[in-house]
Amino acid sequence: MNIARVVVLTIALSAGGVAAYLARGTEEQPRPATEPVAQLPTVEILVTKSDIGLGQPVKAEDLQWQAWPAATAGSNLINRASKAEAINEIAGSIARSPFFAGEPIREQKLVKANGSGFMAAILPTGSRALSTEISPETGAGGFILPNDRVDVILSKREKNPDGKGPDVVLSEIILSNIRVLAIDQAPKEKEGSNSLVGRTATLELKPEQAETLARARQTGTLSLALRSITDAAAEGRSEEPAQKRSESVNVVRYGVANQTTAQK
Repeated sequence: MNIARVVVLTIALSAGGVAAYLARGTEEQPRPATEPVAQLPTVEILVTKSDIGLGQPVKAEDLQWQAWPAATAGSNLINRASKAEAINEIAGSIARSPFFAGEPIREQKLVKANGSGFMAAILPTGSRALSTEISPETGAGGFILPNDRVDVILSKREKNPDGKGPDVVLSEIILSNIRVLAIDQAPKEKEGSNSLVGRTATLELKPEQAETLARARQTGTLSLALRSITDAAAEGRSEEPAQKRSESVNVVRYGVANQTTAQK
């Protein structure tokens, strides 16, 4: 055999042996130990299993205990350590606001009916619920939904003082920024619907506002004007009518349109 071939073969075998040794040495080296992940302290709080709508009774099967970071479990959450029987105590309450699945239960969003109806249970202290007739024309085409805010507008027709001209139509805002409790008997928006056509709107009013609305129903036509959602946080509810101003109104009488100026 050629000496050169013997030398090349010897070198190749030596290199293979060295590589195998190095690989074996690497496998035998112990892997560095991973540091354990620190576990945050938790507590068990009461949450919902599924969505609970406005006005829906809360059942025991709608609730469950769930681990929650102790650092974020405030005093307004229900802790199992302090209220182990909370599920039985809360069952039968009515939701004053909607709950989403997995949301912590807050007692401020619940109310005990104690045999009363839903509407009486969700009304804030000192408030009244009063209904008024509406139509698609006087109810923003059905786009007013429960929990929306509206202005109540009174429109009435009066005879011209001189007895010769056309009738005068007067309109004024008699109640402002009023919360709608229900349309007909629906206290919440129907699933998948963005409009709700009804014949009756139930409004949340103070006693003096209820008197104003009751009087207005006997004197003219009431319309609801939908307000922006940003008005829901507005403080106070003004009952004072807008400042008087002149406004041109088209009055149709016997098929003839006339324009007159009404003072508001």
